[in-house]
Amino acid sequence: MRILVTNDDGILAPGILAMRRAVADLGDVTVVAPVAPQSAVGHSITLTDPIRVHRVPLGDGAVGHGVQGRPADCVKLALLELMPERPDLVVSGVNLGANTGINVLYSGTVAAAVEGAFFGVPSVAVSIEDSDAADFEGAARIARRIIDQFLARGPREPILLNINVPDLAKGPPKGVRVCPQSMKGWREGWEKRSDPRGRTYYWMIGNMEPEEVGVESDVASLAGRYVTVTPLRFDLTDHARMSEVRGWNLSL
Repeated sequence: MRILVTNDDGILAPGILAMRRAVADLGDVTVVAPVAPQSAVGHSITLTDPIRVHRVPLGDGAVGHGVQGRPADCVKLALLELMPERPDLVVSGVNLGANTGINVLYSGTVAAAVEGAFFGVPSVAVSIEDSDAADFEGAARIARRIIDQFLARGPREPILLNINVPDLAKGPPKGVRVCPQSMKGWREGWEKRSDPRGRTYYWMIGNMEPEEVGVESDVASLAGRYVTVTPLRFDLTDHARMSEVRGWNLSL
């Protein structure tokens, strides 16, 4: 089996190294990731600048490809240039910080997995709740157990899964829940500040909106200390509204 491991936190981030180790025995693992953190870049790609790739020692004898670009760039380059054959699986993560709710749309981690799915490759995004001492190794082991079950099913069509792991410092998860993406997002604002020269700048502040009581979603389930698994798709068409909009009889 050929596996591509990538992320948006950077090629030397502890999460990607833990994920590489967790899947190393499955087959031939290639690591291709940004040379610098690319959090919250979404599905942006590099169009007007050249992309440079460097061989990067990963600290345990393995060597990865560090890309001066975005997470989606990394997957494109890996599949079309850097890997001799197309991978059988793309794994993005382990990301520091949950990717649930509307944050899924901002996430470079999820975007890298989506890019793999674009190419028809089964893909998985893996994230763990942010904390001062995130247990990346534990999250990677949990993700590996889910990946094993995923692969054992042998889905006929490529599937894109978004996995989120609760903070393991608070104890083991209660279990696994397959649940939909919440429509909740970041309740955001801006804090106005001044630099030492008196110039104004702004710093984003806010918190994740809580889910309503009784709603089953990735946000609620993760808050309840479950590992969440959400199958995603990249068709953004609102199919339920197609008939309504056609009924408007739009014309020129």
